[in-house]
Amino acid sequence: MTITATDLKENLSKYLTLSVTEDVYITKNGRVLTMLTNPFQDRVNIAKSLFGCIPADITPEEAREERLDRI
Repeated sequence: MTITATDLKENLSKYLTLSVTEDVYITKNGRVLTMLTNPFQDRVNIAKSLFGCIPADITPEEAREERLDRI
């Protein structure tokens, strides 16, 4: 999302909340000055990539045992 510096000043709490889930680019005079971002976004993306890795028909313990058997 891209917003103006003036809009950021007027709605700071809204954009701070929004920056948890997406990058917010702040512009002034049509040029991007900075970006609000979640410092833990890489961790969130890694966690999201793991969803669905374990089939629904086995338990986490069974998945762990299967993984250990491969080593």
